[in-house]
Amino acid sequence: MMSAEPEASEGMDEPERNNSEIPAQENHARMADLSELLKEGTKEAHDRAENTQFVKDFLKGNIRKELFKLATTALYFTYSALEEEMERNKDHPAFAPLYFPTELHRKKALTKDMEYFYGEDWKEQVHCSEAAQKYVERIRYVGQNEPELLVAHAYTRYMGDLSGGQVLKKVAQRALKLPTTGEGTQFYLFENVSNAQQFKQLYRARMNTLDLSMKTKEKIVEEANKAFEYNMQIFNELDQAGSLLAKEMVEDPLPVHDGKGDIRKCPYYAAQQEGGALKDSGCPFQCTLSVLRKPGLQLVVAAGVALVAGLLAWYYM
Repeated sequence: MMSAEPEASEGMDEPERNNSEIPAQENHARMADLSELLKEGTKEAHDRAENTQFVKDFLKGNIRKELFKLATTALYFTYSALEEEMERNKDHPAFAPLYFPTELHRKKALTKDMEYFYGEDWKEQVHCSEAAQKYVERIRYVGQNEPELLVAHAYTRYMGDLSGGQVLKKVAQRALKLPTTGEGTQFYLFENVSNAQQFKQLYRARMNTLDLSMKTKEKIVEEANKAFEYNMQIFNELDQAGSLLAKEMVEDPLPVHDGKGDIRKCPYYAAQQEGGALKDSGCPFQCTLSVLRKPGLQLVVAAGVALVAGLLAWYYM
């Protein structure tokens, strides 16, 4: 079989052949850039992370404040570890060009969010969850033993924060009725980044200037995929916590026995049991609820309430 290469070159002079090779060389060099390797090498993990139940629910606005607080807590512990290790390695040649504390660091912002949600004594109220602790331990190990791999963790977190994080901020403010002035969502506010798109381009360009072997670049891509896995473990943990919260709300919405739940949860039952007076007597809470379900009686009750309110208002004039 004849090779296609001579046939494709036929009719070209030498300069034309040389020029035709330039795009291929440029493309090869571009694909060897760390930013491109990371983009392509983490695409699958990125898609999986975006399709976890927690993230999908969040984007739909289906999130409770308690769950959002737990997510903020996990972020606090994660960024505390990441930024301490980045500070430790700020002069390391494999990381120094990516040290942007003023523009990127999130610990101070997360501290404000924690104070908003938990109060001044928030440190006494929170703890690092199991999934977040595993993530923190990996970051600590990398920072102290393989600092060049910190690039993977910084890339995974900060580039995402500057992109999808801005969408999550608006969703959280709307779903949780948080102040539009930023209380509770300081994490998503990058005051020292005027243009997120331009800054991401600068960050990627800096990544590509790192003097790293191809083997090290491949290890960074592998580490970035691990970082996505750690994030997904936290998302799954939050999803489980959300399921438990929903279950508790369904099982025990009010401390009242309505004839459907456990009668032992009824305060009337407990009081009568303690006094030894409970035999076959009915629960007044259940009876009251049954009465109030009848439309005619609802009107009578409403009229009675209005009458009492009117009398009280007249009395205190």
